[in-house]
Amino acid sequence: MAQRAAEAAEYETVASGLQHPWAVAFLPDGRFLVTERPGRLRVVEADGRIQPPVTGLPDVAARGQGGLLDVVTDSEFVRHRTIYFCYAEPGPGSTNSTALARARLSDDATRLEDVRVIFSQQPKVSSTAHFGCRIVERMVDGKPDGTLFLTLGDRFSRRDDAPLLSSHLGKIVRVGKEGSVPRDNPFVGKAGALPEIWSYGHRNGQGATMGPDGRLWMHEHGAQGGDEINLPEPGRHYGWPQVSFGVNYDGSPIGSGKASAPGLAPPLHHWTPSIAPSGMAFLTSHRYGAAWKGNLFVGSLKLQYLNRIELKGGKVVAEHKLLQGLGQRIRDVRQGPDGLLYVVTDDPQGRLVRVLPNS
Repeated sequence: MAQRAAEAAEYETVASGLQHPWAVAFLPDGRFLVTERPGRLRVVEADGRIQPPVTGLPDVAARGQGGLLDVVTDSEFVRHRTIYFCYAEPGPGSTNSTALARARLSDDATRLEDVRVIFSQQPKVSSTAHFGCRIVERMVDGKPDGTLFLTLGDRFSRRDDAPLLSSHLGKIVRVGKEGSVPRDNPFVGKAGALPEIWSYGHRNGQGATMGPDGRLWMHEHGAQGGDEINLPEPGRHYGWPQVSFGVNYDGSPIGSGKASAPGLAPPLHHWTPSIAPSGMAFLTSHRYGAAWKGNLFVGSLKLQYLNRIELKGGKVVAEHKLLQGLGQRIRDVRQGPDGLLYVVTDDPQGRLVRVLPNS
């Protein structure tokens, strides 16, 4: 595989002064929805003006890595103005967990209406880490099937729950848009298993998307090394914490100390050393020329660049470092309705940035 090489890319800042933005979604009128981890949802105008926080959000446990995290618009937003968002939901005492909610964005985009939690991760635990929290609307043959995927972290202190089907920790779940359990989920009707579970043995997935191949793609943080790209299939175990390409932060082995084991799904790709990936998007447009179309784009928190990943035959064949001049952690990357790529940077003075076609 080619090394991760630096590559020039032009960009412009759409908006700055966002406090730890976590995700960006697109409104049909050219405006943006941006989450701020401290618990605010903002509308950003096309000219970059940041509006006051949208009202109507539920209580958010904004501590550590927790807060208001991902947001997506429904594929039929223009008809009913439905959005989905996930966040750290407070529980009794100091406990919390990742929750998924739906709401209607008011016609003037100043408030949320009919807010309903449609999934709440169980159990709630006392932790401020590893919430996961990327939302993907599932598509089948290019059309929405009425369900949502949600990545769920292992909460760091409860990593041994990741292989347990009695817990939502360290899982990907699939639920209906109203919170129902799809009848074809892999563990429906299995004694002792939570029916929302799609796949398990994950650590902390902060990037996910539907690929051009019609499959769910996601990546997850390793510990010290061992970040992974996975293509989660229903009912499969992705290895955490039994196997990993990385090691614990103190240098000790993880689980068996091996990178693979029979019966555990191997990753498509891993980063060792870690890049701390966050955000994930395929480029399907022609806006940047043939060389970029079909590439996978992933943000790096640790190394502060946008990773352009070339794929061939289902394998990673080359990686290119973009936007190294930003000097901020890249938290999310999405393709907009205009076919251009947008990123948000996780910083006290975070930015919404548009990647420009090279002139």
